[in-house]
Formats: sequence, C-alpha cells, structure tokens
Amino acid sequence: MNDSPASAASPDPARILVIDDDLTVGEVVAGYLTRAGHLVDRACDGRQGLDLARAHRPDLLVLDLMLPGIDGLEILRRLRASEDGADLPVVLLTAKGDEADRILGLELGADDYVTKPFSPRELVLRVQSVLRRSRAAAPTASALAPLASGDVTLDPQARRAHRGGNELLLTLREFDLLAFFLRHPRAVFSRQELMQRVWGWDFGDLSTVTVHVRRLREKIEDDPAAPTLITTVWGVGYRYDPVTDDKDGPA
Repeated sequence: MNDSPASAASPDPARILVIDDDLTVGEVVAGYLTRAGHLVDRACDGRQGLDLARAHRPDLLVLDLMLPGIDGLEILRRLRASEDGADLPVVLLTAKGDEADRILGLELGADDYVTKPFSPRELVLRVQSVLRRSRAAAPTASALAPLASGDVTLDPQARRAHRGGNELLLTLREFDLLAFFLRHPRAVFSRQELMQRVWGWDFGDLSTVTVHVRRLREKIEDDPAAPTLITTVWGVGYRYDPVTDDKDGPA
C-alpha cells in the first residue's frame, strides 16, 4: 500500500465500520480514515463484523471479501436482504485477481470497490465520495419533489421507492440512479456521464454502471431480459422511457 498523506479531515465525520481479517491492513485503513476525521470501528472476522453492523448501524461499511467464518459476499447478501441494511453504503476491498467476486459484489449491491494493493489515500477519497452521495446536504425543493412513471414512484425526501404499491429495496446507488433516470426521461446518457452525474466520479470502472443498471432493471422491469423502461441505446448508453397511458388507443 502507498503511504501518501490522507486527504484533509472531513467537515462531516461519519461512523465507519472496517471488516478485514488482516490486522495490518485494518490498522492502516482505520488510521487513514480516523485522520480524515471519521469515527472508525473494526472487526476481524465475518461474524463479528455482521453483528456490529446490525447492532450499531454505521454510516458506511468498508468490507474485505476474503474473511474467515462468514465471507464478505455473504455479509453483503444478508445486509441487502434486510430492511435496515438495504441502503447501507458499502465499499469493498478486493484482491487484484478476484474480478468475478468483484462483479458479484457489485451485483449484490456494493457501492464501490478498491483493489488490493491500494493507496490508502485513494480509499479515503472513495469513501468520501460515497458518503457525499449518501448524505447530500440541503437539497433543493425540486430535488425533493416526488417522482413517478407509471406504477414506479419515488420519494427523494423519504428515500423510498415503490412499484405497483410494493416498496423496492434499493441500495444507495440504485436509488440515486433511478431518481436520475426519472428526472431525465428520454435523454440518452453514456456510462461515463452516468458515473460523473450519479456517482460523482471523474474516474472509475465503467462496469460498475453496467452492473447497477442490470440490478435496477431486475427490480423495476416486468422482464429484465427485455427491458422497456431502461433501454440500451447501442454504442451510446442508456435511456429511460417513461410509461405512457395509451389504454384508450387511437380515436
């Protein structure tokens, strides 16, 4: 890991839980996050980490995939299946060669990942970015206005979304992505544009966007394999096609 200086202290400290069985990595990560102004709890195995996450809801979870007892993917799966863990921001720590596990982590709802060996400064920046998205301050009245398309409704103020009257369990990124699409119907956005405008990043793995679009389709489309709401514009990106009421048919 690179020992470059950490970023400036956060003006809005968060409680962060770091779950990593490598004591050295956990100590370094906790040290950099603490110097960035955050309150850090640590766990060295999956069971302890899951118990801490449930008992003391953190603002963000830094989660290693390779853990004794319960691995990181199973922790993420269990959290996302619970109401109180569905929108918990999660940044994964993954080994360089574990691309399949990294993609699976994103499909299970991770918000971001950092590949080992990593720069602690980069990790802090990633954490700060995810936190900014999860705790955006002073939203405008228009940003809080309810959104709807057919039977899909979204309440930005309560951060709740429904389809057909049933609540959708969306992660932080899935919620923000759906809100963005609902606010920009019929406009086409590339993956790079979505990463910049939804994630707030000017860099990163564009497959992150692909995975989140796929997950969102699974929750709002009648047939995710043949989507009619979030459509692919080949060679360009994605477009949200709002539901129209055409039941009366032509005159």
